[in-house]
Amino acid sequence: MSLPDYAIRPSIARHGRFVAAIVIDSIGTGVFVPVSMLYFLTTTSLTLVQVGAALTTAGLLALPAGPLAGGLVDRYGAKPVLQAANLAQALGFAGYLLSGQTWQIVLCAWLNSAGRAVFFGCYGVTVTALAAPGQLERWFGLLGSLRNLGYALGGLLSALAVSFGTSGAYAAIVVVNALSYVTAFVLMRAVPNARPEAGQDAVGGWGRVLRDRRYLALVAHQLCFAISLFALNIAIPVYAVDVLGLPGWTAGAVFTLNTLMVGFAQGIVVGRLSGRIRSRVLAAGHACFAAGYLLFLAADRVTALALAVGVVLLGAISYTFGEVLGGPLTSTLAAESAPDALRGRYLALNQLAVTVAGALAPVALSGLLSTGAAALWLTLIGVSALGATLATTAGKVLPAAQRRIGGVQGNPTGV
Repeated sequence: MSLPDYAIRPSIARHGRFVAAIVIDSIGTGVFVPVSMLYFLTTTSLTLVQVGAALTTAGLLALPAGPLAGGLVDRYGAKPVLQAANLAQALGFAGYLLSGQTWQIVLCAWLNSAGRAVFFGCYGVTVTALAAPGQLERWFGLLGSLRNLGYALGGLLSALAVSFGTSGAYAAIVVVNALSYVTAFVLMRAVPNARPEAGQDAVGGWGRVLRDRRYLALVAHQLCFAISLFALNIAIPVYAVDVLGLPGWTAGAVFTLNTLMVGFAQGIVVGRLSGRIRSRVLAAGHACFAAGYLLFLAADRVTALALAVGVVLLGAISYTFGEVLGGPLTSTLAAESAPDALRGRYLALNQLAVTVAGALAPVALSGLLSTGAAALWLTLIGVSALGATLATTAGKVLPAAQRRIGGVQGNPTGV
């Protein structure tokens, strides 16, 4: 018996401007992120330490932005808050063109970091409102694929600009990024603002969110999953090049492989998994992460250079399957496990776990790597085991985790 069309692919024709806004946003991000440090070192007289301290300070100061925005989303809807985040990031990147002192970078980077945190808090609310019943996983899978392809395209544009090596080229990168957020703001004007009706579900506010132990377990799972995601950019490149002594292109090959696999395979894989129990697929994603980490550790025991490169690339493939399997489902479970009237707060808390992981991962992963390869990869295997355990627990206590992928019960609020 064939699956109905809604379970096979999401219908994006009605919401093309929202999809376009997400793609344009991701291209802008892909343009700037790879050269953020280089930009400030080229256009200011600040040192590497000063720039790093400024960006870290801004990130820490932005931590409360997501939770604060969650209440606004529940009151006014996701659309105006999402648009405000677009404008904040456009203003922040425009400000980079005039930033030459540490405090100026902190201010502009705070606008960008806070806007990013707010964006992702609103993103899940908006997708949940737009997706028809049974399509939520596919929507998150499709948008995740498009975002990764956008990052890749932005990275290529960034590499082209950096090849010129001039201040003007770096300024052009910032201008493109700022304009991408302005364009996203304009496109979002056509997106409907689905506001929940105030009712019994809204009673309790943040107190109710923080007392929801079942959801807190899901947030803990999100923290484990996010730590693994940050390993790609923080631990794997340094390990491959500096510890294993592999050619520099290996790090780029790992990133490219990951981006292309997620970009082209995520939506397809989610479709192929229709009918599978969500919690089991999540646990399988963590198993793929763990298998990848084992391969990375094994590469430290390989003496032949070519073979070591092959083992690292196999590890990257396994690791990426973990991201492909888990990415859409973590977003889906977070959205569906929240009551409609408090979804903004619930998803803001879930996004806070990602933000905290991003703040802690550079220090934690680099510290573990300085201790040795075994310390890093065995710790990450432990994180994956904990993530799989939490996914299994969610499958026992959360109805959304017990459902099957593509089940029409999964999104009662879709329009």
